[in-house]
Amino acid sequence: MNLSALQKIRRELHQIPELGFQEVKTQAYLLSHIRAMQTERVDIQIWRTGILVRVAGTNPTKTIGFRTDIDGLPITEETNYSFQSLHEGNMHACGHDFHMTIALGALQYMSEHPINDDVVFLFQPAEEGPGGALPLMQSAEFFKWKPDVIFALHIAPELPVGTVSSRTGLLFANTSELFLDFVGRGGHAAYPHLTKDMTVAASNFVVQLQQIVSRGLNPLESAVITIGKMESGFVQNAIAETARLEGTIRTGDPNSIDTIKNKLESLVGGFEMIHDCSISIDYGSNYYQVYNTKEYVNMFEKSVKEIGVSFQEANAAMTGEDFGYMLKEIPGFMFWLGVESPYGLHNSKLQPKEKALETGLKVVTKILHSL
Repeated sequence: MNLSALQKIRRELHQIPELGFQEVKTQAYLLSHIRAMQTERVDIQIWRTGILVRVAGTNPTKTIGFRTDIDGLPITEETNYSFQSLHEGNMHACGHDFHMTIALGALQYMSEHPINDDVVFLFQPAEEGPGGALPLMQSAEFFKWKPDVIFALHIAPELPVGTVSSRTGLLFANTSELFLDFVGRGGHAAYPHLTKDMTVAASNFVVQLQQIVSRGLNPLESAVITIGKMESGFVQNAIAETARLEGTIRTGDPNSIDTIKNKLESLVGGFEMIHDCSISIDYGSNYYQVYNTKEYVNMFEKSVKEIGVSFQEANAAMTGEDFGYMLKEIPGFMFWLGVESPYGLHNSKLQPKEKALETGLKVVTKILHSL
């Protein structure tokens, strides 16, 4: 598949971003391409809004998995592309349109040039939320074609086209969403003694929350708690009866997530007593760390250099990816693909260079021949 064909697919996918488990048009689009290349070697399974495709090998001894995510984000696009999102308020702002396009290109190549081993392409929904990897792995469809080794890619706006990056061990962090709802007693601003002020309670909670990491964890353990959104009250002269905090927990060690949650729940109990209120906690979506297998990262570095692609050692990041659940059970790795954009991931102006589609396809097909 040449660059022109890859560009066409990417642009068509870019126009139809859909949120997790709502990828109906995306699934239909992918299936139209997959069925067009279907031969006696290509089999398809549907799982919810995702797709599993197996290309039978010529003399298989194992199954190689390649996972791509297919959902978009609830972001209003500001790229001024001629092929901007047609779904108002949704955008492929994390590069999943690139990921899917490269997967389709690699699938077509494998269908025409099968290797010894079976290859399974996993078009996974809901990576951005609520998390599609874990329920997919628990499905009968996954168990039928469970890979023995698996890999995935993610675009990297900060890296130049023609460059890839990865590392042995921790690549992405353990993550958990965090939602806290405070309920007290509202009232007139002139009579604070008759109320239970949730603006005050929530504000103090945000400050105290930061001490969980700074004083509750080993300083050599990487962790961060961020509150990104806070809401309380409706008018300037009334004391707020409710407040809501929304944030995220991220750690470099899976055990640290549990430690933080335990300390957070103790803190909640204390605040309920001090402020005479009730506080509920919702941890939302939780993602396991992306931890790369050494032997496959070494193979990856050697293989990409053989085809003239530049390799850089990656730094571990506090970003989250539910591909980590797959690597928890199956050896493999994830790598960054340079796309050279001045705007980063989840930015409404993200504009990855499409020349990287060729590099991505070249790298993925090389890996499939090397594993």
